[in-house]
Amino acid sequence: MHPSLTNQVVALKEIRLQEEEGAPFTAIREASLLKQLKHANIVTLHDIIHTRETLTFVFEYVHTDLSQYLEKHGGGLHPRNVKLFLFQLLRGLSFCHRRRILHRDIKPQNLLISEVGELKIADFGLARAKSVPSHTYSHEVVTLWYRPPDVLLGSTDYSTSLDMWGVGCIFSEMITGVPAFPGVRDIQDQLDKIFKVVGTPTEETWPGVTHLPNYKPHRLVLHRPRRLSSLFPRLNDIPHAESLVTQFLQVRKERKLIKDR
Repeated sequence: MHPSLTNQVVALKEIRLQEEEGAPFTAIREASLLKQLKHANIVTLHDIIHTRETLTFVFEYVHTDLSQYLEKHGGGLHPRNVKLFLFQLLRGLSFCHRRRILHRDIKPQNLLISEVGELKIADFGLARAKSVPSHTYSHEVVTLWYRPPDVLLGSTDYSTSLDMWGVGCIFSEMITGVPAFPGVRDIQDQLDKIFKVVGTPTEETWPGVTHLPNYKPHRLVLHRPRRLSSLFPRLNDIPHAESLVTQFLQVRKERKLIKDR
């Protein structure tokens, strides 16, 4: 154990190793990426303890996550806290993206909240260093509610825009207190939840969409885009919130990260 951690509360993430397989690839990926990512809004990996049976990650201890925090503060967060958490989330993601690292699993459970209101991005098990141009990746990467439509439709050519859709979903959820797109069954149900809000894409609005693997015209209902504030009135509680959420929740991949200053 690192000497500076004496008498310090830490969080342990233990992974049992299979003798014939060794350390899981996701654990190796998380360890290698976290060594590169030293930032106030990214959870700190203090140490790794490797024995024959286990691989134990020693993280800084953070007492709750955004999912639990939202549950505790039902009905949406105070605008001040929404802005504070969004700023920290964007700052942490900007740090990752400028190093060409995609998190790929942005959701409330992976955003830790300290007792003093610090937000820290955690669980980089699915994260991936991104080269340019973007490569084809596995689409099984994000919890369904926070997964963007291009990935749901089977596109595997994605970039930092993948994380930004998750930011938009979380931003809306912090304000309204309810998930933006709570699908209940499968990918098609999730797509329907999204398209009821942002509109169903066509070849005219999204060239190439009909060629994506999961585009099933017989299961898609044609929806017109709707104003987010008509569905989520509490977006009006924060100036410019509707406009910003709309930018994050672009059906195609124009979702951009506000530049880190």
